[in-house]
Amino acid sequence: MMKSGRVDRSFWRGKNVFLTGHTGFKGGWLSLWLHSMGANVTGYSLSAPTTPSLFELSKLENVLIRSIIGDVTDLGLLQESLIESNPDIIIHMAAQPLVRKSYEEPVQTYMTNVMGTVNIMEAARSCSSLRVILNVTTDKCYENQEWHWGYRENEPLGGYDPYSSSKACSELITSAYRRSFLQTTDVRVATARAGNVIGGGDWAEDRLIPDLIRALINGDQIEIRNPKAVRPWQHVLEPLSGYLLLCQRLYLQGKEYAQAWNFGPQESDAKPVEWIVNQMLKKWPHQHPGYLVNKQEQCHEANMLKLDCSKAFLELGWTPRWSLDQALDATIQWVDGYLRGMNIKELCEQQIREFEMYEDAIQ
Repeated sequence: MMKSGRVDRSFWRGKNVFLTGHTGFKGGWLSLWLHSMGANVTGYSLSAPTTPSLFELSKLENVLIRSIIGDVTDLGLLQESLIESNPDIIIHMAAQPLVRKSYEEPVQTYMTNVMGTVNIMEAARSCSSLRVILNVTTDKCYENQEWHWGYRENEPLGGYDPYSSSKACSELITSAYRRSFLQTTDVRVATARAGNVIGGGDWAEDRLIPDLIRALINGDQIEIRNPKAVRPWQHVLEPLSGYLLLCQRLYLQGKEYAQAWNFGPQESDAKPVEWIVNQMLKKWPHQHPGYLVNKQEQCHEANMLKLDCSKAFLELGWTPRWSLDQALDATIQWVDGYLRGMNIKELCEQQIREFEMYEDAIQ
């Protein structure tokens, strides 16, 4: 029997949340959502990775209890910051998140994604108030078999490229710390594996939607690398709602939820890159020069990637709220608001409210 699940705003009111990666795309959206619910958010991250950035555009530093610019590979500063923030919940998002960059900077990718996880787990052992650790990894942590069906949480971990394999390592580290050091404590530890997230405020390079938006804004022809590659696309608020719900369950109901969890779209929303590009061009309200396919040899990336989210549906009661079409609409609306000079914090909060209202309507 499927459980009923939704984000409970009253749960988060007054909770101390330590969030790594708050200057990034997903971290920025999560910080704004947590703040809107009354949580006390301390952010720990490197400086915003892009210009512009959601962190700077939304003036996020003004809504946090504290914004610490630091590296997760710095165990001393991380531990000091954690103890000072006295967290109830740690959500670990800080990462080197790009596949192609991991080919260019493999050592830094492993340092951040592997030792960063070790450090957050080690530093967390000094936090007496802590009850929940959620490590956010990726759908790419699975050993990719190019299957046409979704990966389940018990499938083998792996990874062809440094990014994917570093995230598989992060999963293994989390499991080892949970069983070796935290099993007999009150701390509940889980991991979350999300699909390809889209939405306003993502300015990363070598990501389809940001690259596409930049080209559309500049009036440039769009260049795509792998038009037939299929990914589980979803709006950024979808997995974030899963993370928040999972943290609630871990905190209130205990270690039965201290596992790995997939958060992805409905199977029908796993679409090829070229389909996404064509839909975005149809929705773009201005003229554009179209796209071309870069036929140069590319570094290896998976062609087929889907997630099976049955466990989250049945055991958490989590389901995707917005269809892929709605997610693309929300992305275009955000970009339009940005171009018209809207207050970015208010724009994000408006979309969060719309998402929550849609969630309430389908319960």
